[in-house]
Amino acid sequence: MPVPLVKHKIVKKKTNRFLRNQSDRKVTVPTSWRRPKGIDSRARRKFKGTTLMPNIGYGSNKKTRHTLPNGFKKFLVHNVSELEMLMMHNRVFCAEVAHNVSTLKRKSIVERASQLNIALTNGAARLRSQESE
Repeated sequence: MPVPLVKHKIVKKKTNRFLRNQSDRKVTVPTSWRRPKGIDSRARRKFKGTTLMPNIGYGSNKKTRHTLPNGFKKFLVHNVSELEMLMMHNRVFCAEVAHNVSTLKRKSIVERASQLNIALTNGAARLRSQESE
């Protein structure tokens, strides 16, 4: 099992989502974030006690950005030749087999990943054999 080269502690500045202004008051306003654009909007003018707006200060640390909890960064793989690109980067990136890869190709990808010592996030997916009834 490969281990990451360095494992930084991942710190999120804000874990809950930004909610749309007045989405808690009106049923017709969905919760998905939209920037308030009204000329008299209290949220746009950033009054105290109003909805928080996303800005660049909430960004993640550059060292831990896109890092999974296991310490690797994710790389999407469709075939064995794409997996071979990670040969020299197996301590930084882990592979994830794409959702539309068949079981036959998936088996060969999982086998080659174990040879190259590359971590797979979904290595056990679609590999269990179906019992015939």
